[in-house]
Amino acid sequence: MEIDFIGGVDLRSHPSQELEIQMQTTPSVGVETAPSPTELSGQPVHPATGIDALCETASAASGRTISPSLYNIDLAPTKREGRRWTSYSIFTLWANDVHSLGNYAFAIGLFALGLGGWQILLALGVGAVLLFALLSFSGFMGVKTGVPFPVMSRISFGIRGAQIASLLRGAVAVAWFGIQTYLASVVLRVMLVAMVPSLKELDANSILGLSTLGWIAFVFLWIVQLVIVSFGMEMIRKYEAFAGPVILVTMAAIAVWIFAEAGGSIAWAPDNALEGADMWRTIFAGGALWVSIYGTFVLNFCDFTRSAVSKKAVVRGNFWGIPINMLLFGAIVVVMAGGQFKINGAVIESPSDIVQTIPNTLFLVLACLALLILTIAVNLMANFVAPVYALTNLFPKHLNFRKAAWVSGTIGLIILPWNLYNNPLVIVYFLGGLGALLGPLFGVVMADYWLLRRGRVNVPELYTDDPSGAYYYRRGFNPRAIIAMVPAAAVALLIAFVPALGAAAPFAWFFAAGIAAVLYFVIADRAQRLEDVDGEAIAVASTH
Repeated sequence: MEIDFIGGVDLRSHPSQELEIQMQTTPSVGVETAPSPTELSGQPVHPATGIDALCETASAASGRTISPSLYNIDLAPTKREGRRWTSYSIFTLWANDVHSLGNYAFAIGLFALGLGGWQILLALGVGAVLLFALLSFSGFMGVKTGVPFPVMSRISFGIRGAQIASLLRGAVAVAWFGIQTYLASVVLRVMLVAMVPSLKELDANSILGLSTLGWIAFVFLWIVQLVIVSFGMEMIRKYEAFAGPVILVTMAAIAVWIFAEAGGSIAWAPDNALEGADMWRTIFAGGALWVSIYGTFVLNFCDFTRSAVSKKAVVRGNFWGIPINMLLFGAIVVVMAGGQFKINGAVIESPSDIVQTIPNTLFLVLACLALLILTIAVNLMANFVAPVYALTNLFPKHLNFRKAAWVSGTIGLIILPWNLYNNPLVIVYFLGGLGALLGPLFGVVMADYWLLRRGRVNVPELYTDDPSGAYYYRRGFNPRAIIAMVPAAAVALLIAFVPALGAAAPFAWFFAAGIAAVLYFVIADRAQRLEDVDGEAIAVASTH
């Protein structure tokens, strides 16, 4: 699960768990096809009515019957030639997401719990090492197959059972897209009032739980994000590349400013500093929670790495973006928390607490803009891509990436997310409960791919509904994968919601993933065909 929300200015802090595009262009399937005459923003668009013809071309190229209910140009594997996600692209994903305000709230919370500077760095370092390994293995799956997560999960859950995995991942991300947009709108409201004080009059009423200024700020940010997504995953890649350096510079500048305000020194530990066994338990619990925060990305990282230029690019991007970047993040956390504690003995809850104390209006506005840039970047990668692919996978004949993005965004609007955010029962039991199920999903997918298949995948058969297909199982579902998930999910939910098991809560993701992996490894069908066939025959040009 990933914590990535804005603890907005003048907004109560509520650390929560997030349980968590491509414009449709004419592909090359086996052989080059003529582009559609329809164009938008200079990009050729393949009409939805052409999916049947597209599948016929793919079927002829692969020698298998490719089903329109399983295949379109957004779900198809990407050609190896022309992939654009370099190590820098991967790095900027983490440059944005690691420095999200939710992550700062989590890490600063370790200071509040009694961990000192080096202990916080150790906790984050333990989590970073584990994440580097998990995300690299998960990323390699995308590089090899070129498919997004909903298609990847067909390997272990079946061509229809994969809907369970993708919808679980996508449903909670839709809710968090709306919540994140609302929290970003709070920062925008503060910025607008700072610039034009008279706008405060528009912030006093309530329409369906939001003021007039609140609606203006929310809808504006909602539209901005949908416009970015409408230009596809390539635009997301460019936005992340732009936002990454902005965020790093901004957070470093805030740390330097608070360091100067503290007189050039910081408090290395709070008054309630932990020692002995309690200290070490909290360090490892913090490291485990740091992994759990990224439980969404270790699950669907292939959505991004399917367009990575190589495994080396994934490793390099992950190395600089995870252990190195996370240590920089930890250093900024220590300076911010220790500096503020040195100034007035208070423990901040997020960088927004520092931003609102900036006395200069210009610098306050610039800091708010940086926080908005950050939140949009995090929202796009964490809460937009997964549900868009999930919806495209659910209705491949009717939705392409762009249409699915608008459907997903519209759902995120009509659920009135500010009401969800203000309801602790929704956050804890609904979103928290769904998030607890992502560990078992990861355990099954990884055990099946790496331990049983050893990376051998027949990519074209991921798109056929022929009962003799390798991933048809029973009516499109793999009952063994579902059976392995059930006890692991039960354990995850018990640990998450039973107070008596609270001591195990930080390690719930590991318990759930481990139990599911072991059970699936034991009960999996070892008589099935394990063929390794790449998807180049049905692959599309990598514009993702």
